Amino acid sequence: MVAAWHFVVSAPLTYSWLAALLVTTLARRFLLTKHESHTVVVDGSTNIHHLLQDPLEVLIDSLLWIDGRHWTPYLVLFTLFLAPAEQWLGHLRWITVGLTAHVGATYVSEGLLALAIDYHQAPHKLVNAADIGVSYFLVGVMAVLTYRIARPWRWGYLAILLLIFGFPLIRIDLDDPNFTAIGHFSSLLIGLCFYPMARERGRPALNPAKLSTAFRRVRSREAGT
Repeated sequence: MVAAWHFVVSAPLTYSWLAALLVTTLARRFLLTKHESHTVVVDGSTNIHHLLQDPLEVLIDSLLWIDGRHWTPYLVLFTLFLAPAEQWLGHLRWITVGLTAHVGATYVSEGLLALAIDYHQAPHKLVNAADIGVSYFLVGVMAVLTYRIARPWRWGYLAILLLIFGFPLIRIDLDDPNFTAIGHFSSLLIGLCFYPMARERGRPALNPAKLSTAFRRVRSREAGT
């Protein structure tokens, strides 16, 4: 229990953000009507229209809502990826990686969508499409965590990320392109570009083969207190 509390307080930005997402998720489910919830989502979407009108506002607003009704998966993902990255990189570097991925991937995906609309490859109504969520931030941080893992495990982790976020690109239909998939892959590449920042941390890489041993040591120390 002590180790869990220490883990949480050592990643304050991650868990403060997670708490905010819990509040907004509960508000959508219990306080807002279906119409009001839809309005909130649309108003906070990083679509083409809003990026042209008030980009800063929607880029921030979109990070305060989840794309769906279930908060628990975000608890798992934040704990597995965002919290360890914050503890490793430090608060400022962590938020720099995440926000760069969030903003960069948003503009890449929405920019390509704008081109598709101009060339009549996508319907014009997508200018006002609903697009919220934390996934671009999350994927960017997941990508930079590649450099936290010791070789050869690093390459396996990277291969899994490339498979998860690259496979949807292979299946893209030019008549109906998946711009969220483009955004996810863009955020992955952006995160990988932060290798110089990751190298500056100068800490020993994590070896997954030794994690079980470290976990047993923590358990034994807690049992002895």
